[in-house]
Amino acid sequence: MDEKEYDVIIVGAGVAGLSAGIYAGRYRLKTLILDEMPGGVTKTAHLVENYPGFESITGDELAEKFKSHAEKSKAVIVNENVVNIKKEDDKFIISTNHLNEYKCSFLLIATGSKRKRLGIMGEDRLYGRGISYCATCDAAFFKDKIAAVVGGGNSASMATVLLSEYATKVYMIYRGPELKGEPVWNQRVLNNPKIEVMFNTNVTEAMGLKKLEKIKLDNGREIDLSGLFVEIGSMPAVEMARVLGVEITDKGLIKVTAEQRTNVEGVYAAGDVTTGSAGFQQIVTAASEGSVAAYDIFKKKNMKSRTVQTNQ
Repeated sequence: MDEKEYDVIIVGAGVAGLSAGIYAGRYRLKTLILDEMPGGVTKTAHLVENYPGFESITGDELAEKFKSHAEKSKAVIVNENVVNIKKEDDKFIISTNHLNEYKCSFLLIATGSKRKRLGIMGEDRLYGRGISYCATCDAAFFKDKIAAVVGGGNSASMATVLLSEYATKVYMIYRGPELKGEPVWNQRVLNNPKIEVMFNTNVTEAMGLKKLEKIKLDNGREIDLSGLFVEIGSMPAVEMARVLGVEITDKGLIKVTAEQRTNVEGVYAAGDVTTGSAGFQQIVTAASEGSVAAYDIFKKKNMKSRTVQTNQ
């Protein structure tokens, strides 16, 4: 096996990919994890309070613990993005944005999801100029200013509470009639005097010349503010899977078996990008799927080795 050939290559270094790396490394599989920004969505979480063993931990700290553990398990993490994957005979050839090429016998897709956008006028132009998709990254820039969060789930509630620690006022704008997150987060939002929740409301336009200055709502109201954080969910990143002919559901998820196998021989998938875990997309389920995939790859590799030895 040459320097750039691995037993398994994991595309994506979120919780699922890093967990798979931990297990694959412990199984003594030569393992490579490719991702330009390791940590995934977990890294952007303000607080994680439902991962076993940690009553409360920042997403960034938890993601770093996963990364460190994977590296100590001998998984190699390379900060490169995959731009193309092809299969030649029984090997996968992976090309990256750094013009490197890697080979492997087994491929694990753990690309997670990408943030949904509002699709409103001014969103693209003012992205990075007041509009953000990561409160953990950008909340501190809005100290003593007015900001808003769009969304009604846990991620939106966490972003709103975090922003309230910096901003003088935070609007939480949600299209539904009530918050849909965990009760503990809903109460933190509703009991915070710096937060005003606006139900049954949509943002229709972001306005400003060189930076965000105000937003327009579907009730005709305009609100002056400096920051708008979009927390309306995410979409599975399945582009690379499609290239390989992996089966995708009508909801855009990679269809997997209980062993995290796809319909393409040698290709596995784990985490938020899959149909696994009954659709319960949590850090703990992503970690579980990654470990299950690594275990099955380990078994498959051993079966291949025994078959080769028997035929010699």
